[in-house]
Amino acid sequence: MRPKCLSAWSLHLLLAALLFGGGCTRAQAPAPAGLNLQLPPGFRVSLFAQDLGQARFMAFDPRGRLMVCDMEGGRVLTLPDANRDGRADRLVVFAAGLPLPHSVAWRQGRAYVAGDGQVIELTDADGNGSAEARRVLIDGLPSRGGHITRTIAFGPDDKLYLSIGSSSNLTPETDRRRATVLRFNADGSGQEIFATGLRNSVGLAFHPDTGELWGTDNGRDWLGDDLPPDELNILRQGGFYGWPYYYGRNLPDPAFSRRPPPGIPPALEFQAHSAPLGLCFYTGGQFPAEYRGDAFVCFHGSWNRAVPTGYKLVRVRVRQGRPVSYQDFLTGFLAGRQVSGRPVDVRMGPDGALYFSDDLRGRIFRVSWQGAPAR
Repeated sequence: MRPKCLSAWSLHLLLAALLFGGGCTRAQAPAPAGLNLQLPPGFRVSLFAQDLGQARFMAFDPRGRLMVCDMEGGRVLTLPDANRDGRADRLVVFAAGLPLPHSVAWRQGRAYVAGDGQVIELTDADGNGSAEARRVLIDGLPSRGGHITRTIAFGPDDKLYLSIGSSSNLTPETDRRRATVLRFNADGSGQEIFATGLRNSVGLAFHPDTGELWGTDNGRDWLGDDLPPDELNILRQGGFYGWPYYYGRNLPDPAFSRRPPPGIPPALEFQAHSAPLGLCFYTGGQFPAEYRGDAFVCFHGSWNRAVPTGYKLVRVRVRQGRPVSYQDFLTGFLAGRQVSGRPVDVRMGPDGALYFSDDLRGRIFRVSWQGAPAR
């Protein structure tokens, strides 16, 4: 929620500075009191950082420090954990005054932030966690509209990929760059439309073995509690994924009497209105071996549904490079109609733990394996 006045926001920042200052050694903090989060046996969830504003997408910098975009606050934050106790030592402002920064990615020692209408390149030459220089790499991108988040990722082809959500729930776009994933050269040149028919493909991740781009996609509203399914897509160059004319496995949307040929169906369907956002593949060694190669997805949670759903992390089972099923992994943010957290993005850390952001309370949590040593 946006602070109601400047003084309240200043107090908010002061409290964050007091909380994260000092760098003293401390035990790994459990989840905040009042939360009853459930995980499979052997896993533990703890609070990594809080008071982060509208905490959205994250990335680890070349030094292994976690970074997060505070979208509404216009900031990117660095959260060092120098003593490796599983909790941020302090909060460092990497960059401020950014236009709705939603996601951050690193390439060759520089950070790239995707925000409203722009991709901005940031340089931290001395490695202190705060950028000294910035320049606009890409300008003139679709701005605002119904879906305002922009997600950036660099592929194994060293190209820059950027998701641009639709400007409406169902109306065909006049700007062809909307409801797509765009692709650029790493220097920001060579803009092209990579994939289309994606209402709001917020989460992007490249499969560690196949190199294919996977993307979550949020289905449209007002078709009832159970339609349309949200999607996990494997994105191909030139692929059309159905929106707004089709949903799910190429079911015609009743709003249209005329439509183009069907597109590529989803690789996996999620429960309608779950709002899948960030995803990552688990390639670490901390979790048991059965988790390696699987994916994790944040369900941000429903609004257009009589019975709420989502507000959790799910594990996507992957076999031979394809998603085959999904199951709950972390739950507990939804109790009846009471919501205490909304997961946004999930990343695997250098330590093999999972980190996920919550933009409802401005927090990041850490999920670690506490059972028998992983084999």
